[in-house]
Amino acid sequence: MNCSGCLKQIDNAGFCRKCLQQLFEGKKVEHVLPFNSPVTEHSDLYANAVKRLSISGVQLKYSLRLENNELILTNTNAQYILKPIPVGQFKNLDQAPANEHLTMQVAGQIFKITIPPNAIIHFKDNAPAYLVKRFDVKADGSKNAQEDFAQIAQVTAETHGKNYKYDLSYEEIGLLIKRHIAMYAVELEKFFRLVIFNYIFSNGDAHARNFSAVKTDDGDYILTPAYDLLCTRIHSSGEADMALTLFKDRFTEAYDAHGFYTYDDFLEFGSVLGIKESRVGKIIDEFNGKEERIDQLVDASFLRDDLRAFYKQTYKDKLTRLKVAYSKAK
Repeated sequence: MNCSGCLKQIDNAGFCRKCLQQLFEGKKVEHVLPFNSPVTEHSDLYANAVKRLSISGVQLKYSLRLENNELILTNTNAQYILKPIPVGQFKNLDQAPANEHLTMQVAGQIFKITIPPNAIIHFKDNAPAYLVKRFDVKADGSKNAQEDFAQIAQVTAETHGKNYKYDLSYEEIGLLIKRHIAMYAVELEKFFRLVIFNYIFSNGDAHARNFSAVKTDDGDYILTPAYDLLCTRIHSSGEADMALTLFKDRFTEAYDAHGFYTYDDFLEFGSVLGIKESRVGKIIDEFNGKEERIDQLVDASFLRDDLRAFYKQTYKDKLTRLKVAYSKAK
């Protein structure tokens, strides 16, 4: 069996020592929650815990805290976010927790993208949920100031309509990073890498609210760890390649020729962000040659067998696109 956190092979169901340390400060916490899922739990238990967290699409989120080595629902002093199986019209929603968990692990383990500690956890009735440790909460319980890029851009439902979080481009988010983050050179590379990752792994919901900046103890702003990463094609086959366009108001010659983003688009995107061309090429190349390690994680994941195959084929199709270099072919 595999660790519910990092997916490495372990002797018994639950967490490896490293994941227990990262998630729960080393406390022996069970991988099964002491209560049923929202579908079977008919009480005020969940109503109280959901008040301070919002609905993202069709996904309800609940607050948890650790008490006496046990995770409990709470509306105060939350340390974790719990995302059970969503409710809605999309397909394979029972696989959403496994999808997000796998994609986050691929980002962190394979591509060294900073992620918060996370895991698959089960309710008493065996329904799965995605668990993630909050990264905006300090050890003393206080919170770091945090804003997503829709807030930073002052784009709201009132000013831009209900689809406001899709009204920016990745280029515009990059400009906001330059404007609001002092050490923007480092953060722009992180952002660039994450945009490529979202493209390859078909995260069609990486909108402006899914990128945020957080204030450090030193008073500086940096990008938060990545969050809400998943392959949206599993749940909606007609999902766009990307939630936002790369550029504010144009497409490249390569895009016009192929009808999808290729190496040239990301090369130009990195240049527009102000990243040195040598660094841009190196970052793009980091996504090649890792298929075997990715497939091992996919096979160890909690995804259903047929969706494991779909997940592999989907990201490999995108890698093929990324290798297309239109400027060299002309």
